[in-house]
Amino acid sequence: MDVVEAIRTRRTHKSFGTEPVPRDTVEELFDLARYAPNHHLTQPWRFRVLGPAALERLKAAAGPADAPKLERAPTLVVASARLRGDELQDAEDLHATAAAVYAVLLGAHGLGLAGYWRSPAVLRTAEGRKAVGLPDDEHVLGLIHLGPARGEPPQREREPVSTYLTFLD
Repeated sequence: MDVVEAIRTRRTHKSFGTEPVPRDTVEELFDLARYAPNHHLTQPWRFRVLGPAALERLKAAAGPADAPKLERAPTLVVASARLRGDELQDAEDLHATAAAVYAVLLGAHGLGLAGYWRSPAVLRTAEGRKAVGLPDDEHVLGLIHLGPARGEPPQREREPVSTYLTFLD
């Protein structure tokens, strides 16, 4: 699959098979983060793959209404950016981390895996942050769900390029 095809065909999946992504595949995917555009090569991204105990702690912090949403995929990874307190660098590092997450999602798609990037409320709470070991100097970008795809995600129409691209003189 070439890059253009990968970008055009990658979709958010919310229905996964039960097999977790093998550890070596997870490492291969997250190695792609190193190649995200990153000013000053600060490599601010941090990823935490949740094992059974961490997942149970996060589900307990989420509560009974939201805990089932954490069971959608067999492999869950918390994505965060380490910030240093410099306003400009922190903004650039957040963007770089988002690009790193997208690189991982494209890589997963290229390997035939399903991916879903979401921002559950529990990761913005003290209990949720503690459950996954997030220090105060990290900003959460979300939770990445990974696993084998079950079914096809619905296709949603995208806005045409003319709605967001302007050529200036």
